[in-house]
Amino acid sequence: METISTAEELEELIGLPLDRTRKKVRASLSDFDRQWLAASPFCVVSTTDAQGRVDASPKGDPAGFIQVLDDHTIAIPERPGNKLAFGFHNILENPNVGILSIVPGRTDTLRINGTATIVRDAQFFDHMVVKGHRPRAAIVVAVEEVFTHCGKAFMRSGLWEPETWGPDALPSIALLAQRYTQPEAQLADLESYYGPSYRERMYRE
Repeated sequence: METISTAEELEELIGLPLDRTRKKVRASLSDFDRQWLAASPFCVVSTTDAQGRVDASPKGDPAGFIQVLDDHTIAIPERPGNKLAFGFHNILENPNVGILSIVPGRTDTLRINGTATIVRDAQFFDHMVVKGHRPRAAIVVAVEEVFTHCGKAFMRSGLWEPETWGPDALPSIALLAQRYTQPEAQLADLESYYGPSYRERMYRE
């Protein structure tokens, strides 16, 4: 493999961004950014630990779940999960985070970079209640960079085109659980666990 090891080699390969591209990176949230976050039900939060190991964690809730606290601050609620908390542990070691916010059907995305703090309670938690669940914690991000990313990746992938979807081409989550984490369990029991009731339990502690 031919590798690239310097910035000069990289720039020679891919070129330099246009001035208008550089100018799209902002230091605070615009009115459009607020509208976007109000319409977004999903994001991915990327974190890094002190050794540089990276984690990317999906976050989802009803649209608008990312709270805009002011032009320089957002908050993302934490919901019940597997308790591995890789991202939270990373933030404790290295507060730098990157967020990719998605609106279904849109090929462009909103990217936010900044520094994060884990908050265990605040008044704005009252506005994060979903199905009776008030989050135990939230990631509060001091925004340093925010910009809209073009839609080429989504267009190339055909992500929003149903004719490209093939979820049944992969093993079910129940089968994966039996194979890798719960080999002693019966497949029927796992299928029941990950069935319709799984959705009903999402906000339970």
